[in-house]
Amino acid sequence: MGEIEDAIERADREAFTRRPPTTLKGRIGYLLRQLGSARAVAAELGITADSVNRYRRGARRNPPHDIAARIDEAVRSRWQPQVRKRRRRQAAATGITVETRARFGYTAAPGTTDDGRFRRLTVRLPPAYAQRLFDAREAGAQDGQLRDIIAEGFKDVYFQDGGSRAMGISDVSINDIDYLDLDY
Repeated sequence: MGEIEDAIERADREAFTRRPPTTLKGRIGYLLRQLGSARAVAAELGITADSVNRYRRGARRNPPHDIAARIDEAVRSRWQPQVRKRRRRQAAATGITVETRARFGYTAAPGTTDDGRFRRLTVRLPPAYAQRLFDAREAGAQDGQLRDIIAEGFKDVYFQDGGSRAMGISDVSINDIDYLDLDY
């Protein structure tokens, strides 16, 4: 996953109203309830159905690290889907806050300095950008496409201040992301 995908996942996890199951037995039980059978859980995790049943019974307690990570990811991706949907609807109605430290470059009018430089920005993007970001993610957009949506939002909100300045700027790009965090 890219930086934008990770930021969206972190924002989703912050929306949880209850913590996901913490024990291995609890996580496997949750996945069994969600997917319906040990075979389906095994296919999701890339292990055998016998291993799933051993984890469920407690006969096997310590899975290898890569399998434990897959179990954790499978549980977190299914945990509280209604809470996530509600938060995304709110963000699409009110906007999202993007905090980042990255190198911003842009194309500007001749005679101006358009060299990329690191900036630390916290900007509230309008609802239209939040909706575009979520729609693109649902459609399977790559990280570069998600980055372009956020860069366009920064151009409109931060660099051009909603159309009141720097109208000669076009094609803002985000490169060398140090960190990026979303809040909605």
